[in-house]
Amino acid sequence: MKILSVLTLCLVVLMVTAFPFERKGASPTRTGAAKEKHVHYAARDDVNIIAHGLLQLGQNLKEHVDKTKGQMRDIFTKLKAFNRTMAELGNESQRQQEEGENMKARAMQMEDRERQLLNVTAELREKMEEMQKEKKTMNERMSRLEERVDSMLQGHMSTGARNSSNERYIQHMVETQNRLIDDLVERIGLQQEKLDKQNMRIRTLQSQIQLSGQRPSPRSSNSSSSAEGPAQSGAEDQQRDSPLEMATDCHELYLRGETTSGVYSIQPIDSEPFNVLCEMTAEGGWTVIQRRQDGSVDFDQLWQAYEKGFGSLNGEFWLGLENIHAIAKDSSYILNIKFSDWGDDSAFVRFPFELGGRETNYSLLIQEAVTTDTLESSLTTDSSLSLPFSTRDQDNDRKVDINCAKHLSGGWWFSNCGRSNLNGRYFQSPPPKQRHQRKQGIFWKTWRGRYYPLKSSIMMIAPAAITKS
Repeated sequence: MKILSVLTLCLVVLMVTAFPFERKGASPTRTGAAKEKHVHYAARDDVNIIAHGLLQLGQNLKEHVDKTKGQMRDIFTKLKAFNRTMAELGNESQRQQEEGENMKARAMQMEDRERQLLNVTAELREKMEEMQKEKKTMNERMSRLEERVDSMLQGHMSTGARNSSNERYIQHMVETQNRLIDDLVERIGLQQEKLDKQNMRIRTLQSQIQLSGQRPSPRSSNSSSSAEGPAQSGAEDQQRDSPLEMATDCHELYLRGETTSGVYSIQPIDSEPFNVLCEMTAEGGWTVIQRRQDGSVDFDQLWQAYEKGFGSLNGEFWLGLENIHAIAKDSSYILNIKFSDWGDDSAFVRFPFELGGRETNYSLLIQEAVTTDTLESSLTTDSSLSLPFSTRDQDNDRKVDINCAKHLSGGWWFSNCGRSNLNGRYFQSPPPKQRHQRKQGIFWKTWRGRYYPLKSSIMMIAPAAITKS
């Protein structure tokens, strides 16, 4: 508005200057003639100079306006950046507050765990005292029994009477004491197993308590994470939330007190850590190595995919031959296979097994089935036969003239092309009418037959000791 006012004023001055004006004489003539008017005009050069000055002034004003607009844009840009920074600071402050609340909650949890540890320790002391009392009582009974046997033997040798009745009585007493001893030994064994589990839980709680004392404050943790990047921060968070020594499988997690099924991180011996799906049951923890349920993942993969693993632990997946071998390579393990049909009937079968490494093409050696129903092995008829793993790009099956993985679908331990394949194609109900398509599905021949595509399957492994717990 100021610029327009200045331009308007200049134009008015220019118009006034360029307009003619009159200058009056001293007096009119004596004859009464009309007044004389003398008209003067501004010089053209003066008008040109003024116009040129106004044009120059307008150009300067335009340049000033453009410069001011650029400065205003810069100011607006800086204001937007400032607003974003303020919003980020607000979010960071909120996150800091949430982490502070989480730390308080963790501190309360650790206090609860300390109280639990004290309660468990007190229970263990009481159980140990009870066992010592029972042991002392048993020793006293054994001493009295020995004394009675000695006295009976002495009386038998001196009198020679009531031999048969005394022998039966002694035999009855010995058998009763043997039963009591066996019961006591069994109870001691059960108590020892419980003590082992409690000791494992105590060590886990102690590790978590030590970790809680070593965790940095939220402020220092946030500053370090912002300096090192999100990947490093995530690794540190995972390290802080895990025990000092990671479990080797899901059953060890169960012995440490984890009873909820879900995704956990484990680290087998001489292996890198990786995530697994744990199925926690009343008997222990099972590590899931395969799951089929809806056909969302294509299992017709090549050798490298089956070796490394594929799919999602929250849906369908194959854990990977390398990971399976890393878990089960150093001890005796059980393979538990569950499957269901489209009538919602289910069955399972268990095999003690051994799995070779890459040099054996991950050969599977199964033994006699633990279950006693009709679900005998559909992997092989010979329990001493080791089956290498096969895919359509690496044929290791027992068929000489046919690639079973290519003839059917997916990768599997094929003895021949017709006994089982839980990694075949997933067919919705009703199954395809063509026979050559149905035999490419998921099947277990000794349960529903080769040409019946199953609805779901899940394969889990656990130490053989799980069946004794």
